[in-house]
Amino acid sequence: MTAVTYPQQWDLEVFFKGGSSSPELDKHLKEYAQKTEEFREKVQRFSAPSDTGQLAETKALIEEAKNVMMGIRQAGAFASCLEAQNTKDALANALRGKITGLSASFGSAFTAFQQKLSAAEESVWNSILEHQSFKELEFVLNEWREKSKERLSEKEEDLIQALGVDGYHAWGQMYNTIISSMSIQVNVDGESKTLSVGQANNLMSHQDAAVREEVHNQLEDAWREKESLFAETLNHLGGFRLNVYKKRGWDQVLKEPLDLNRMDQKTLDAMWGAISKNKQPFVDFLKRKAELLGLEKMTWAHVGAPVSNVSSTISYDEGAAFILKHFAKFGSEMAAFAKKAFEEGWIEAEDRSDKRPGGFCTSFPLNEQSRIFMTYSGSMSNVATLAHELGHAFHSYVLSPMDPFNRLYAMNVAETASTFAEMIVSDAAVKEAANEEEKVSLLEDKVSRSIAFFMNIHARFIFESRFYEERKEGPVPANRLNELMTEAQHEAYAGAIEDSHPRFWASKMHFHITGVPFYNFPYTFGYLFSLSIYAKALEEGADYEEKYMALLRDTAVMSTEELALKHLNEDITKEAFWEKGIAICIQDAEEFIRLTQR
Repeated sequence: MTAVTYPQQWDLEVFFKGGSSSPELDKHLKEYAQKTEEFREKVQRFSAPSDTGQLAETKALIEEAKNVMMGIRQAGAFASCLEAQNTKDALANALRGKITGLSASFGSAFTAFQQKLSAAEESVWNSILEHQSFKELEFVLNEWREKSKERLSEKEEDLIQALGVDGYHAWGQMYNTIISSMSIQVNVDGESKTLSVGQANNLMSHQDAAVREEVHNQLEDAWREKESLFAETLNHLGGFRLNVYKKRGWDQVLKEPLDLNRMDQKTLDAMWGAISKNKQPFVDFLKRKAELLGLEKMTWAHVGAPVSNVSSTISYDEGAAFILKHFAKFGSEMAAFAKKAFEEGWIEAEDRSDKRPGGFCTSFPLNEQSRIFMTYSGSMSNVATLAHELGHAFHSYVLSPMDPFNRLYAMNVAETASTFAEMIVSDAAVKEAANEEEKVSLLEDKVSRSIAFFMNIHARFIFESRFYEERKEGPVPANRLNELMTEAQHEAYAGAIEDSHPRFWASKMHFHITGVPFYNFPYTFGYLFSLSIYAKALEEGADYEEKYMALLRDTAVMSTEELALKHLNEDITKEAFWEKGIAICIQDAEEFIRLTQR
């Protein structure tokens, strides 16, 4: 046992006192609504620079844009925390709508500024980049210029932003509203319980097969009951995106997600190609796991089942101590940062009803702090998730000295930092196993994460790719969405699972998020990319931390291909790079099979 006790509820009062009724937040929103309007008026008067005489005005507008962006992000992060900690907080939902409107208003003004600035003649543009005031923003400014060439006119882009508030973004909010109304009734350990979706999902790794099956069936019934509503949400989100793409002349659905991830199509193809060629060891793992569970073939209800009778529960404080111990072996700065997050109440981990399912990390840029959300129930998997989210927070911390526009890293490299932190903890757990039975249990948990990235995420990618192709012809009904998901799961899992989870598209929030299209493949990218970083960290020990932090500082100022070449000396457009990481995961799967067949 550890003598240290850490808070399991986060502290939000440091940002705005009073929660969703906060007078401070109300004042903040009014202030930034005024700042947004002032910025918009200045942009309207601004014109494309014709010479270096406009550099001061340009610099001032960039600084103003940073200030407004951070203020709106601060409010948005606060609203996200309120919504997640209590899905029945109606005022938080109302706040989300207000902040979305403010964000859209700023977004349209900022887009207009980017387009006007980017219209400068080549010689003037080069002069801007060469000036000391803009040198550190060279990558970001060139990115703005390239994106501006692919956008519609200022008025058309402004209209898209405005209509998106009560159209596109509203459908994403509708999904959250539906989820918040859902609960299921199950019998656990002889007691009938009413559980939120998040609490129910945690029971999919329960020791008792009957509990897992009941939870799985109850959840599937819940998704079935509301599938028409979820189908409506998904179709309107997809339809809005496709219409915007069509107006802009984009014929590839993956153009936006690849651009947002600063990633080449060749890299994505190489990653999935390497994975598709190396799935057999993971099929063998699922087959062996099914045998250990007394099943003829693996079924969806038991994918997350424990294979061992090891039933020890790790308290939150013990989990925190384990994370701190192993972060310290990698580097002092990461460990000190995590300790600060635990001590100062940056983490919402309490297991209670009315919380949103899943986990996330969000940044409060004006305070240079983060907040982590999850539901901790005492498993080693929970400890790994906690480490994962701390990895996100550490990434933001490392970038805090950078210019705000040089902190806007893409999702795929964001998942690199989080998965690297998770890998430190999960690998350490296996190495420190007290006995063979515990080692088998921890290996199972570790390989299951590989299966999630190589099979589950792949199924999501296949489903979403095919959904968008069919959505081009019109709305896709719920029964067809179920068919597409079933087909994607059988393909991605290479037939290793007997049944399917046809309404997974309804259950997974990622399909309904408006901020990031194709909220799937970046996870797999981050997982495999982080394995290469982890391999170097093992070679160099604590001395590698500064090199790792240097890599993180570059994540928002170059493409992923350039990042890998500079810091890893690797060409990630080739399957050979991805196969190195997959080989490490295969070793774990083969070790699990070997240990369980003795």
